[in-house]
Amino acid sequence: MLVLLTDPAPGIRRDTAHLLAVCDSPGELVLPALVRSWQAEVDPATRLDMVLALGRAVGREPAGPQATEVLELLRGLLDAAEAQTRLAAVHALAPAAPNLPLQRVDLLLEAVRDPSVEVWRHTSSVDAGVKGVHHWTAALFTGPSPTFALGLLEDHPDDDQRVGALAQAGGLLAQWRSVTADLLPSLAARLDDPTLEVRFRAAELLACLGPAAVAHADEVAVLLDDNAARDTRKRQTAAEAAMWALARMNDPRCVPGLIKLMTDTRSGFAGYPVTDGLHHAVLPSIHEVLGCLPDHAELFLPAIGEQLVAVTDDHVLNSLCRVLAGWGPAAKAAVPQLLGLLEDDRTWVAAANVLAGIGLAGNGARDLLLARSSSGEARAEVAAWAYWKVGGEPGPALEALGHVAAEGGIPRPSLRRLADLGPHAALYADQIQAMAADNDPWTRVEAAHALWATTGDFETSVPAMTSVVQELTNGAYLPVMLPAVRYLTQVGHPARPAAQLLRGVLTGDQRLRSNGGWLGFTQDEAIRAALEELLAACD
Repeated sequence: MLVLLTDPAPGIRRDTAHLLAVCDSPGELVLPALVRSWQAEVDPATRLDMVLALGRAVGREPAGPQATEVLELLRGLLDAAEAQTRLAAVHALAPAAPNLPLQRVDLLLEAVRDPSVEVWRHTSSVDAGVKGVHHWTAALFTGPSPTFALGLLEDHPDDDQRVGALAQAGGLLAQWRSVTADLLPSLAARLDDPTLEVRFRAAELLACLGPAAVAHADEVAVLLDDNAARDTRKRQTAAEAAMWALARMNDPRCVPGLIKLMTDTRSGFAGYPVTDGLHHAVLPSIHEVLGCLPDHAELFLPAIGEQLVAVTDDHVLNSLCRVLAGWGPAAKAAVPQLLGLLEDDRTWVAAANVLAGIGLAGNGARDLLLARSSSGEARAEVAAWAYWKVGGEPGPALEALGHVAAEGGIPRPSLRRLADLGPHAALYADQIQAMAADNDPWTRVEAAHALWATTGDFETSVPAMTSVVQELTNGAYLPVMLPAVRYLTQVGHPARPAAQLLRGVLTGDQRLRSNGGWLGFTQDEAIRAALEELLAACD
């Protein structure tokens, strides 16, 4: 392979340098040939690959007698005439000098913002354009310093540079909370950018920050008439990103546009499950947006009521019903339409779940729910539980849930319904208590909560729920932790051991999240709010 470093074809020399960089051969075996090839190389892209290869090889022990010479060479390249050579030198030296990137941040910014950055497309080591080089170089900064991102966000005539800058700002914001105040003004400044993709990404990031970005709501609202579409499969618009941002700010100016889009199958609000930790500039589904706006339910309910009557798509119907159930009593104006859905064998279960969420304001549905609960059909326990929630008697729910429990293990939704019944369901305590030791954390949390709600047993339930949330102290987050913290809050003072354990979590800077995109931000907000409520309840 070392012989190929002298091949007349630059591409072969580049590939060879890259292979030598990533192989695990000791430095003393490859450094002499790399140094000779570096001294003879004239192709710009190959020289960059050589610099990176030298940096990696000198870090592999034994490095050999030339290691000192190579390190001096690389340090000297920090002052090279070519910006990309200087950039490559920082990358080559950074593994052994982790403070170097921050010390030479001006050098890095000059290089990645220079037109010559395009040369990296022709290398074997990076093979990326502007945004790829931004991402590669941003990885040199492992802490919450916003300096590099702020430098990228400064004005630049190249569209890719401005888009890449917002991508890096999004990655930093998704990981660290402390950079928000520093980056917000620069994000807002991009809302009037001449390029659609830049405007969209700026508004999307302000949506992710939500309550923290309220001061820029007026600037976001200017985009509500910006219907230029992105070059993506769903053709999202800047106006849609602005509606999403205003929804996250709880600003009613988003409402008219969202009502128009509720029945538009071409809407960019299609939802996109982001399960990795990266930040992706995507929009939620329209129903996820509506779920953020219970304070404005009254404005949406006429349109939702019409849609409940007309909709034939079960997925859309179930999504609308989840929104209404989440709004709770604020959705009471939809009760007349829900009564109609209760009479339909296809739609009654979704309607019953909403009525349970609405509670006593849905008591006009009692007779219909009672009839469904005693019909002997599948899901009768849903109707019986909803009957209880709207002001009925506990008997039908206990009977229906008893049939479910007799079939074996109690499913998690049934555990939640037993918890709603409180002491009326105490006869199931032994079965619930056994499930509070289940290996599955979701089952353990729901069973522990049901045990406390039905019997008042906190000595079993608090340790069971605490076992699920203890990893929060290490910065780890899983969705099951949110209901666990909320249930501990309901327990109150007896949950003080859990509160003491988790007290320091709120001081952490890293976002508590399991997802990327906008969902990572809302997860962090929700768990922190729940922790504050837990501490207040226990103090």
